[in-house]
Amino acid sequence: MTSPLSSAQAARSALATRLRHLRLDAGLAGHQLSLACGWHPAKTSRIENTRAVPSDADIRAWCAACDADGQAEDLIAAARSATSMYVEWKRLNRAGLANLQQEIVPLVERTRAFRVYCSHVVPGLLQTPAYAAAVIAAYGTFHRAADDVEAAAAARVKRSKVLHKRGRRFAFLIEESVLHSRNADPDTTGAQLEHLIELAGLPQVSLGIVATRAPRPLWSMESFTVYDDVQVGIELLSARVTITAPGEIATYERAFADLATHAVHGAGARTLIRRAAAAHGVKVRNFPQER
Repeated sequence: MTSPLSSAQAARSALATRLRHLRLDAGLAGHQLSLACGWHPAKTSRIENTRAVPSDADIRAWCAACDADGQAEDLIAAARSATSMYVEWKRLNRAGLANLQQEIVPLVERTRAFRVYCSHVVPGLLQTPAYAAAVIAAYGTFHRAADDVEAAAAARVKRSKVLHKRGRRFAFLIEESVLHSRNADPDTTGAQLEHLIELAGLPQVSLGIVATRAPRPLWSMESFTVYDDVQVGIELLSARVTITAPGEIATYERAFADLATHAVHGAGARTLIRRAAAAHGVKVRNFPQER
């Protein structure tokens, strides 16, 4: 698998290269450009070596010093794109956990085909209110985020209504270990596992479980969602990464397809869920749907 940071790093590197070429084409040494821009030479070095992303004002000053004002807006757009690919959670959390849940709604609403792989928790679209609150509370505690867990959980559950909208298809893959995780109390976990079985019976939903002891083509990895074939969202411990490069999207599509081939679906998946529920000391209802 390609590193989920590679798109962001490649974009920043491409931007730095373009700025450096502007300086060289203008016949300016690094210290000369720094003097023209009114900043310390170390700043020019940091920008050209991708240790810093320039601001809009920095790019305009750089282009003016190189007599290339006409390229400023294009370079600013490239810089903003590079910055948006990799966004730290601490920045996203500033507006509160509920806002973080609502931010993704437009993307969810316009997507028609979802492919979701989760290695640590039940996918957000499949979570019950109580399970969502438990997961978000743990996240908020770790990241020292705003204390609006209930509102965030409500926003997440509201977003899951997309499961019942016409014209959508959902393919979920989870690791079997997710079923056994102690992310919530036994009653909450039991209700969540029962909810999984119920949703797996929907005709528009496919749920696959990668069994712990089954042969597999890939190791477990960071959770990711493929939105149609135009974007991949990846959740790291420290940041959210957005991938739009076709080649990298194809890499995640291939990983999902390979894992799906080795996952159990239908009755096999429901058996694993019931087995996990028993391990948690709870019993789930029997659902008649067989897929």
